[in-house]
Amino acid sequence: MFSIFNIWGTFINVLFYLSLIVSLAGLAGNALLLWHLGLHIKKGPFNVYLLHLAAADFLFLACQVGFSIAEIALGYEDTLYFPVVFLWFAVGLWLLAAFAVDCCLNYMFPSYCSPSCRPRYTSAVLCLLIWALTMPAVLLPANACGLLYKGLSVFVCLRYHWVSVVWLGVLVSMACGASMILLICGNCCSLQPPPKFCKVAQCLGILLFFCRLPMVVYWSLRPVIAFLLPFFLPLATLLACVDSSVKPLLYYVKGRQLRKREPLRVVLNRALGEESQSNLGGLSLPMSQA
Repeated sequence: MFSIFNIWGTFINVLFYLSLIVSLAGLAGNALLLWHLGLHIKKGPFNVYLLHLAAADFLFLACQVGFSIAEIALGYEDTLYFPVVFLWFAVGLWLLAAFAVDCCLNYMFPSYCSPSCRPRYTSAVLCLLIWALTMPAVLLPANACGLLYKGLSVFVCLRYHWVSVVWLGVLVSMACGASMILLICGNCCSLQPPPKFCKVAQCLGILLFFCRLPMVVYWSLRPVIAFLLPFFLPLATLLACVDSSVKPLLYYVKGRQLRKREPLRVVLNRALGEESQSNLGGLSLPMSQA
């Protein structure tokens, strides 16, 4: 019995330090991404989402590193760790859902949903609203359920908690559904290759399903999972850190050209710049020839 507990304890410690290492690497990658997206790449309706998403990932990883170092120094986990880290995780999830849906609508209905048919700062205003609305959406249930301060009202907690669960379920469904539509229509139902931001949305949707979904499941069923599967949160945290850390590498791979060495700024501008996005094409069903 004690050997089993020792094995689980070792496994949880390994997950903890792996999350710390991945978070440190992701902090550096997202800092470079913020620097280039914020200062050196022309803003457009799509890469504005990615700029805010990089900021949310940076804050998520920074809090993960900060709380992990504090836990190593103090020997125990701070009670504010999970709600604070999950706050920035939820901001990134909402931004990702908005980005995927915007790309999907723009690809399916280019005549009605293209950036030229809406006000210039629509994406930026939407991102700011997401930042503002996510805070009460996460902190109110966390406070009602005793995650911020001691004290728990069961009925109030259940009411707030299930509203937040439905909200997170809608976000995950929107992001995964939009990415799936882009993946199917872009590869099977169109004669034209999908625009580069649609390809980015496809990849981010796949990452969300495999790496972000476990954290959403833990938030939804936290008391049950914490009791039955104590290793689930460290594993979900590691996957979320991988998701937030791998995006700069994904953009780099999308923008680089084989057998050609170029500055990072040029590669990211090719991957995330919007100079060539005016002609976004759209859905085009293949025609059978007579």
